Amino acid sequence: METKCAPEEGKTTSELAEVSVAQFSELAARIYQGPLETVPWSGALELIRTFLDAKFTTIILRSPSSDRRGLMVHASETGLDASREASYNDYYYSLDPFVGLPADRVVTVDEVFGDTGWLTSELYKQFLKPGDIRYIMGADLRTESGVECRFRVCRSHDAKHFTARDKAFCALLLPHLRRAVELHSRLDIVELERTIYASAIDRMLVGTATLDEGGTILRTNSVADEILAQGDGLRIAHGTVEATDTRENRHLQRVVRRALMGHFGTVAPMVEAMPITRGGDKPKLGVLVRTIPLSDWSEDNKRRPATVLFLRDPDRKSQGSQEILRKLFDLTPAETSLALLLTNGLTLEEAAEELGVSKNTSRAHLRSIFSKTGVTRQATLVRILLGSVASLG
Repeated sequence: METKCAPEEGKTTSELAEVSVAQFSELAARIYQGPLETVPWSGALELIRTFLDAKFTTIILRSPSSDRRGLMVHASETGLDASREASYNDYYYSLDPFVGLPADRVVTVDEVFGDTGWLTSELYKQFLKPGDIRYIMGADLRTESGVECRFRVCRSHDAKHFTARDKAFCALLLPHLRRAVELHSRLDIVELERTIYASAIDRMLVGTATLDEGGTILRTNSVADEILAQGDGLRIAHGTVEATDTRENRHLQRVVRRALMGHFGTVAPMVEAMPITRGGDKPKLGVLVRTIPLSDWSEDNKRRPATVLFLRDPDRKSQGSQEILRKLFDLTPAETSLALLLTNGLTLEEAAEELGVSKNTSRAHLRSIFSKTGVTRQATLVRILLGSVASLG
């Protein structure tokens, strides 16, 4: 039977944990660094595993279920067995009784089930015992925004029972781990939203280049990369965006400098557009420069986005999804192909030739498109198609 370790009278949690200030400071730093790591909390989990002399330490960020796989982060003394994690995600999670624990409270399996009850559980017999896992200590975390995750520490059969000191140590870390999980969740949502908006901008054929407070490029999207790589009208030079025409470049740099002044608040934030000449008979590029103002609580960071340049090439063709356009206006495949060509600036005759059909056939398709979209003029049709959500698909 497990020897119960009652808390010592008069001692605080930190005293029971027997952790030095230096040790705790390093652990707290790793916990708060966790959301920024490629594998979240891998460093903190390894420190916790070493301190507790455990076989595994685990954070379950997404609990497995019948309709989705779980997401777990481990630190292990022997390395992770991916097949065992897959087995847990696919089946053994349904046998796990050590779930639904009281929020933010550290408990052991022996406390919850008794040693006999735990050793006769199917999860232990079928999954944990073959993997040499006997003792488990854990806590379920619930953040203010409703994020739930599980923290688990595992020891092998030849190890010792978890003690009051071990529980106190974990209890000391839980508030920090909970806050770090909340930060991770918020950063994840922000990154997801950024990806959605960036994808929409790409599909709309708008190039973006964000500049820091010195005018140096921080980030560009794929559309801007293609425009700048051509070096026709605009180019990258010394880490900044320049116009290839000397006069236009002087104007562009003045506009960027004014936008940067707006970032610091010395002048009002500004938005200004200008055309950029290209070689031959190509239409001019459109450039819009917009200030990114500092918020009231922005920190002093020289690599913070200060200005954004939006770039538009009138020659770029729409990338609207045929399937989305077809469903949006209930078009046939042939009508959809014709509509996309008209959207990209072709005349009806040019579109018919591109599709390899007769002019009469293309006219019949156009009449049907008019009927389905409720318009009577080709120019109006193109405006409707360009203004639809099809280009975002």
